[in-house]
Amino acid sequence: MKSKFTIILVLIFSAISFSQNFNDALRLSEPDVFISARALGMGNSYIALSNDFSAVIFNPAGLGLVKKVELSAGLNFDNYDNTSSFFGNNINTNKSTINLNQVGFVYPVPTRRGSMVFSLGYNRVKDFNSATDFNGYNAGSTSMIQFLTGDVNETIPITNDLGLAYEIDDPNTGEYIRDTTLINGQLNQSGNYRTKGSIGKWSFAGSVEIAKNLLVGGTFNIVSGSYKRDRDYYEDDTRDIYTSGLELVPGDPTTKDFQTFYLNDIIEWDLSGWDFKLGMLYNAGNIFTFGATVKFPTYYTIKENYYVNGESFFGTGAVYQLNQPLIDNVQYEIKTPFEYGAGAALNLLILTVSGEVNIIDYTQMKFTKGLGQEYRIQRNKEIENIFRTAITYKAAAEMKIPFLPIWARAGAMYFQSPYENDPVEFDKKYLTAGVGLKLGGNFSVDVAYAYGWWKNIKDNYDSNVSRISEDITVQKIVLTMSAALN
Repeated sequence: MKSKFTIILVLIFSAISFSQNFNDALRLSEPDVFISARALGMGNSYIALSNDFSAVIFNPAGLGLVKKVELSAGLNFDNYDNTSSFFGNNINTNKSTINLNQVGFVYPVPTRRGSMVFSLGYNRVKDFNSATDFNGYNAGSTSMIQFLTGDVNETIPITNDLGLAYEIDDPNTGEYIRDTTLINGQLNQSGNYRTKGSIGKWSFAGSVEIAKNLLVGGTFNIVSGSYKRDRDYYEDDTRDIYTSGLELVPGDPTTKDFQTFYLNDIIEWDLSGWDFKLGMLYNAGNIFTFGATVKFPTYYTIKENYYVNGESFFGTGAVYQLNQPLIDNVQYEIKTPFEYGAGAALNLLILTVSGEVNIIDYTQMKFTKGLGQEYRIQRNKEIENIFRTAITYKAAAEMKIPFLPIWARAGAMYFQSPYENDPVEFDKKYLTAGVGLKLGGNFSVDVAYAYGWWKNIKDNYDSNVSRISEDITVQKIVLTMSAALN
C-alpha cells in the first residue's frame, strides 16, 4: 500500500524521527584516552609532564622541554566489550580494532638561551568503535511500529508501505486525518548496533620560554574524521498475538498473521573542523612542574548521509518493502565546549608523581548552523537542561628502575558523566599501566595498557519503553616508538 505522504517521506524522515539531537553534540565533545603510550601509562596525567610530541595535544608549552629533534610514531589496539541487558536477557558483544594513532616531528630551534620549539604531526584522538546486541520480549503496549505510525508520530507514516498501518479519513469529507495501526506492543524486539570511525588532528604547535623556567605554547589543529552507525532492528510476534484472523490493513487479507517487522537505518558522517589550544608550564629546577591549559571550542562541520530501509513479513507469505529506501543528506555545524586543565608533577629522584584535573561545561555544546533556526534553538535548550559541568581527575606515578634504562608507570582516570544527576555507575573509570625502554640513548619504545569500565543506556525508540542497559568494559594497548636525532 502506498501512503499519500510517501512522496514527502524522504525529505522529512531523518529530520524528525531519527533527528539530530544532544547525543550528536556529546559524541563530538567527550574526550577519549588515546595519544601516546607514556601519557596513557600515566593515566593521561600529562599536563605537567608534556616533554615529547604528545605535548601538542596535552600541553603545547611542554614542547619547550624537548632538546633534540624528535620523530615518533604509534599504534593503538582497542577492544570494546559490552554486556547488554534487555527485558531480563543478557547478551555479550565484543569488537576490536587496530590503527596507526600518531606520527609526529619536533624541532628545537637553536637559541643562545631559553628555548623555542616547533612541532607538527598527526594524532588520532577519538575512536567510535562500539557494538551492542539485544534480544528480549517486550510485554508492554509499545513498539517501533507504533512509534513510526501516524497515531504516535503522524508525520512519518513509514509503516503504511509495509502493510502495518492504514489511513483514517473523515467519514463526512473523506479527508485524510491520520494513520493508525492495530499493533499494540507485546512483541519480541531484537537487533544490533555497530559503530565505527575516528577523529584525527593534524597539529601545528610551538613553544617558547618567555621567562626563566616559564614556557608558553599553542597548538592549531585541523580536524577530520568519520562516523558510521548501522542498526538492524526486528520486532517479531513470537507469541501469536496478531493471529491469522486479524488483518492489519482492514480489507487486505495479505496482512493477516503478522510475523516480523525489520528496520535498517544507517547514519554516516564526514567530519571536518578546527580548534586551538593554549598552555603554560613552569619548571622549577626539574623538581616541580606546574601546567595549565585551555582548549578552545572545536568547530565541526558535519556532512550527514542517512539511509533507512524496512520490510515486513506475514504468515500469508506476503512480504512488504518500502517503495524505495529513504535517503537524506544534510549539513550542519556543532561547537564543542571550552576545556580547562591544570596539573602538577613532583620529581623525587627515581620517582615522579603527577596529578591533574580537567573541567568541561557540557551545557556550552551548541548546534550553530544548519537544520533550521527554530530546530537549533530547541536542541540547544535541551543541551542546557540535560547536561552539567563535569570534572575529570587523573593521577599517576613513574619510577625509573635502578641501573636499567627502564621506566615503570601506573595511573588512574575518573571521568564524571556529563549528564545532570547521573549515578556514579555512569562515570567512566580507567586504570592504566605502562613501561618505557631506552635503547642506545636515542631510541625509545613505550607500551601502555588501559582498562576502563562504566554503564550506559540506549533507547530503541521513545524514552524508557524499549531500553537497553549496557555494562561496558574497554581495553586499550598503545605502542609508541620515538627517536631523538643529534
